[in-house]
Parts: sequence; structure tokens; C-alpha cells
Amino acid sequence: MSQNSNKNIDKNMKLMGLSAIVLLILFLYTLYKSSDHIKTNSYYFGIIFLLFLLVFAIFAKFKQNKIQKFLKTTQQNGSQTFSNELATVQQEKNEQHSSSISAVSSNITFKDIAGISEVKGELEEVVNFLNEPNRYLKHGVKLPKGVLLVGPPGVGKTLIARAVAGEADVPFFYQSGASFVQIYVGMGAKKVRELFMKAKQSAPAIIFIDEIDAIGKKRGGKTNDERESTLNELLTQMDGFEGDSGVIVIAATNKIDVLDEALLRAGRFDRRVFLNLPNIEDRKKILELYLKGKHYEFDLDKLAEQTSGFSSAALATLINEALLNMIKRESKVLQNVDIELAKNKLEFGKKETLILNDNQKEILAIYQASKAFVSKSKVTLFDEKVNIVDAVYPSYNELLENIKRYLSGTIGVEVIKKQRYAINSQDIKAAYDIAQNIVQEYKMAKDIESLIDDVSNILRSELSQNSAKIEELKEIMLKNEVILLDDI
Repeated sequence: MSQNSNKNIDKNMKLMGLSAIVLLILFLYTLYKSSDHIKTNSYYFGIIFLLFLLVFAIFAKFKQNKIQKFLKTTQQNGSQTFSNELATVQQEKNEQHSSSISAVSSNITFKDIAGISEVKGELEEVVNFLNEPNRYLKHGVKLPKGVLLVGPPGVGKTLIARAVAGEADVPFFYQSGASFVQIYVGMGAKKVRELFMKAKQSAPAIIFIDEIDAIGKKRGGKTNDERESTLNELLTQMDGFEGDSGVIVIAATNKIDVLDEALLRAGRFDRRVFLNLPNIEDRKKILELYLKGKHYEFDLDKLAEQTSGFSSAALATLINEALLNMIKRESKVLQNVDIELAKNKLEFGKKETLILNDNQKEILAIYQASKAFVSKSKVTLFDEKVNIVDAVYPSYNELLENIKRYLSGTIGVEVIKKQRYAINSQDIKAAYDIAQNIVQEYKMAKDIESLIDDVSNILRSELSQNSAKIEELKEIMLKNEVILLDDI
């Protein structure tokens, strides 16, 4: 670049000198031929100008090296100034973009959340590790990098994550999965890098990614769009820090079945905490928490019983609407009329079907009681998952056992109520998926329908012989909305 500039300068100087000489000759020739007609000083001024131009060209020729050095220095200074200004603008843009990611301090603790006694036990060691890392590190213990909170909307997943941060008194970095989905390719991955970088700088810290399924869905392998590049960066970042880094990633989803398997493998989100809709005792504790310090005149136990299917968020909304109606009445005491009006106002969308009457609640209680009896595990009234045999290399009998567990609720209601009910199509679909694998992938049987029929008949016989026990478990479920292992 500098060699080309030097050549151009040298060429221009030569042209300037040559032009001055030619013009001077022409000017003198014109003056000689027309000397009798010159009556002004214009020609003499022109001669002086051309002589000056010629002298300057000769001077520039002798001082060519110094001029080139001066011009080169000026050019470099100008380029450096421009580069500095460009870098400053870019840095300001980066700082402006990075400033959108910042930590917050959570003042919420476990005592501010009711009905999470089991979840609290799962997360207490996370809090202890953040508070006293040396207690674990001296024994070579590393905490799981990722904790996945799984549960339906409104059960308090975000609130629980904030409570963990509040209990540990560490910075809390909150981001929703949708915030990583950018228009331009690479921007989502860049935001993931910035999030983890800031968390590491603030360690010990908690990263909370809400609705992680927005970026964590299973990859198809046919495209490489922005969402997949963001997911790849998240996986890379989670592999890039150890369990003693002081950074713990907590994520929330209500669609664990759509998440990419790479997210759920050991070393990433390898710990899962399942949250269900609160049972009757949990609802009572939640209502007591929301009514703390407020005057009310209604039966709290009855309200807890009447709000089957309500999430903690729905209960909070219920109390808030009731309080608004109390204010409209210009009263200072919350009464049953306020609660009833609040119930009528609330719309619960898909979960509205879970606000059950007595007959519907009995059917669901039989369904869940049958699941508890067959699987020999704890089940709640609104529990949507099934506790299955999880084996790396499942045997034929283990696969049949899982089909039994998925079909147990449907067959149990059929046995007790003497007719079939459409309750949970997902359980039936899961049973058929296992049967399909047995027939088509593992070649352990010849016909899917025959396999399902055989398992169903075995279940009918087993549940019919134990119908009294199913009825007993049903009553426990209706009373407590949960069946414990000791009840079976």
C-alpha cells in the first residue's frame, strides 16, 4: 500500500514539473509573437506564477523523500484515529448490548413459598454448596451443573429458582428461552456466551433459563438455523465449566419430552425436580401464606378442598380478586361471597377441566389409585407422569411391566366403575409406543394389538382381585389428594 502511494507521489511531481516547463515555453513564445499588443500585467503575472510552479516542482523533486515520509506519517495517524474511533463505537455497541444481561439480588426465600417441602429438600444441597463450597470440594464432591425444574404452568418454578438464589444470597441471572431467539444468525449464541461469562465473573451465581424448550427442542439434523446454533452454544458453555466453578444453571420447562437428549445427559441437566399441582394440604398452606395478615371469615379447609386443580399462581390470583371485591364492598373483612365472585371471574384455560365436581374427582381418584397400586409408588391426584422401570437394557418382562403401569389407570376405572372412561390419552399412547417397539424394533412379539390385549386382561384380573384395596386407596386420594408408599 505504501509503495503504491510513493509511486503515485513521484509520478505526480514529474507531471507537475513537465507541465510547468511546457506552459512556460508556450507563454514565452506567445509573449514574443504578441509583445506589441500587451497592455496589461496579466501576462507578467502568469510568467511569475509559472516560474513559481517550476521552482516548486524542482524543490519537491529534491525533497521527495521527506515529503513522502511526512505524507506517510499523516496517513498512518489518520488511519489510526479512524480505527480508534471505530473501535470505540464498536465497544460502546458491545457494552450497550451486554448491559441487557445483569444480575439481580433475590429477596425471596423458601419461607415465602408454601407447599414445596419435597422440592425444598431436593434443592437444599444446592443452597448449601453455594454457601459452603469448601465443605463439598474437600471431599472431591461436585454438584450437578444443571437442575431442571419440570411442572405444569403456574406451579412456581421461577419463584422456586429465585428462592434458591435468595437462600444462598448469590447473584441471580434470569433469562427466558425466547430471549435467545434472535433474528440474525449468531446473536443468540453470542448472548449465551455473554450470560455465562458474566455469571462466571460474579461466581458464586445462579443462571436461570425459563421456558428452556424455546431453544432446547430436539434437533432434526436437517437444518442449522439460529435456534440450533444457540442450543449448540448452550451445550458448549455447560461443558466449559466444572462443578467447582460456583455457577449453577437452573432451567424450567413444562415440556420435558420435547427437549434435546444432549441437554438431559449426565454433566448437563442431569438432575430433575418434578413439581405437580398442589394437593389439598399444599393448597391449605399456600392459602394461609396469601391470607397472612388479612382478616377473613370463611372456612379455609373447605376452600382448600374446593380448589382442586388450582396451581399456586391460580390461588394467588383467586385471593387477589377476592380482595379487590372486598375493597369494592368497602369492607375490611374477606368473606365467602368475595371468594365465590372471584371464582366466577377467573378463567383457567386448559386447566379449567381440572376444577372437578365430586363425580369427576372420584373417577380421577380411581385412575390414580390404580396407578399407585400397580407401580407401588407415590402418586398425587393431578400427577401426569407414570413411574416406570427405567433400564438401559430392558427385558421383555420389564417392557410388559411398563405397559401395565401406563394402562393401569384406564383398566382400574373400567373395573371399578363397570364401564370405560376417556381420561388420559397420553398414557395409552405411551403404552402403544412400547408395544410398537417390542414388535417392530426388538422383534419380541408379532402383533401390537394382541400384546396390548394380553396385558389388559392380566390387569383386569389383578385389579378385580384387589378391588377393595383400590377402593381404599381411592378414599385416601379423595381425602389427601396424594397416596404415599406407606398407604399401599
